[in-house]
Amino acid sequence: MSNHNADIEAFTGTYDGLTDAVRGMDVAALTWKPGPGKWSATEVLVHLADHLIVVSFRIREILSGSQARLPAFSQDTWVEGQYGNEAEAADVLEGFRALVAYNARLLRRLSSADWEKEAINAKGDRVTLADVVRGFAAHAKHHLGQIDRIKAAESAANGRRPTASAREGI
Repeated sequence: MSNHNADIEAFTGTYDGLTDAVRGMDVAALTWKPGPGKWSATEVLVHLADHLIVVSFRIREILSGSQARLPAFSQDTWVEGQYGNEAEAADVLEGFRALVAYNARLLRRLSSADWEKEAINAKGDRVTLADVVRGFAAHAKHHLGQIDRIKAAESAANGRRPTASAREGI
């Protein structure tokens, strides 16, 4: 068992954060884009689901002791190539929830030594498993702010008052 309960809580909290961020948004608001080349809220969800898939692989590569460099991924082409804006946000969130839960069960089984196992990331830097888990939670938090900005811009573009964020200060 690990002493990384706060890391696991932050990791699992990404699902609740995303669910809260898009709660009350209709399909038009979820798929609205702030400009050319910018993501909609739905596309942000798709990106984070993709990122979670990659992080899941990275965790397992680190635990296996693989000497292979941890993979990067081409986020924009992944979102575009799978027609991310046509996805149902609820479906994306359900897949995300299941994968977070599956990974959390694994993370809870790990020893403190497992959390310190290392690999080389795509940039050539040494990272620990703890770094990967913390990095994903921080990345998701960044995108919660992006969803809030999309919501505010969509409301302004459509002549509505923006709703208050549940995450003021992020």
